[in-house]
Amino acid sequence: MNLTQLSETTLSKIKTVRWDRIIEKHEGPEDWESVFRYSSPEFMEIEGRWVLLPVESSSHANITILRTIWSENGNSVTLFLKDTTYDDDPFFSGFLAVCDRLIGEDFYLAVVYHEWFIIRHLQESITQLQQ
Repeated sequence: MNLTQLSETTLSKIKTVRWDRIIEKHEGPEDWESVFRYSSPEFMEIEGRWVLLPVESSSHANITILRTIWSENGNSVTLFLKDTTYDDDPFFSGFLAVCDRLIGEDFYLAVVYHEWFIIRHLQESITQLQQ
């Protein structure tokens, strides 16, 4: 799925959605319109579902999904991810995203995107659980 495939009505709905962020000590709510104004996001396919995160599409190759937690009704997902686009130090590459399905659509949109500094601990826990 690509943003170019969406109708103007759907794009307008996305632009009005507010999302909470804590990135590089910048906090606060923003709307998706500002994401489109200042960056070039694109959908990522995660476990067979389309998710739109407030990150540059060029960063997708540097993103590793560490854990997904889908809501029981399938309308939300919590993601723990690693993005090494700008820093390959695991301590500074962790993020948490909470994404909701936009009403009437078949994709998920980030409503929370926060830096997450305990990524090394999660990676170690995942490795231990898989053994």
